[in-house]
Amino acid sequence: MKIFLFISSLLLFSILLLSTPILKNKPETSKQPTGSTTALQQDQEKIKLGKHLVLTSACHDCHTPKKMSDKGPVFDYDRALSGHPANLPPPDIDRKEIEQKNLVVTQTLTAWIGPWGISYAANLTSDATGIGNWTEKQFFTAIREGKYKGLENSRMLLPPMPWDMYKNMTDEELSAIFAYLKSTKPIKNVVPAATPPVTAATGK
Repeated sequence: MKIFLFISSLLLFSILLLSTPILKNKPETSKQPTGSTTALQQDQEKIKLGKHLVLTSACHDCHTPKKMSDKGPVFDYDRALSGHPANLPPPDIDRKEIEQKNLVVTQTLTAWIGPWGISYAANLTSDATGIGNWTEKQFFTAIREGKYKGLENSRMLLPPMPWDMYKNMTDEELSAIFAYLKSTKPIKNVVPAATPPVTAATGK
């Protein structure tokens, strides 16, 4: 009986000894995502939502330069969201007549002339000449209050920027748009400063 117990114990010990390395080297199949992985996934989802909102809110219509194709002007996505090209002059027209008749004309949808003067579509890319140095608070101020560059004491945004419509977006939506714009390819383009109306400049 003692011999039987000794042999049984010896066999059990041998099985445990041999199985330990196998168990130790067995791959972990139930490992949970780390905090950094979860945060990265959330950031990617946020940027994806922002990209969708930029597309469906027609931001490219004004802020992306156009190029001519066999079907007419199309978006130049190599310069996506970089605003009115710095080297493109304003439309060569009689501004005074346009302003006095309360008409509005545009040049490739990136420069607009109306009773307010000339306004140019801003650079929205992540470059320093765009919104690269902006804070999220500035972006919210620009959209919620219509303030140029999101600065409290700056002028109001000029037409045709529909900030008074976009201000109705939720905080989540605006935050997602800002996150997407911050992730865009930086494009250096210094957009011309807005020009006051001719009547204001001449006093007539």
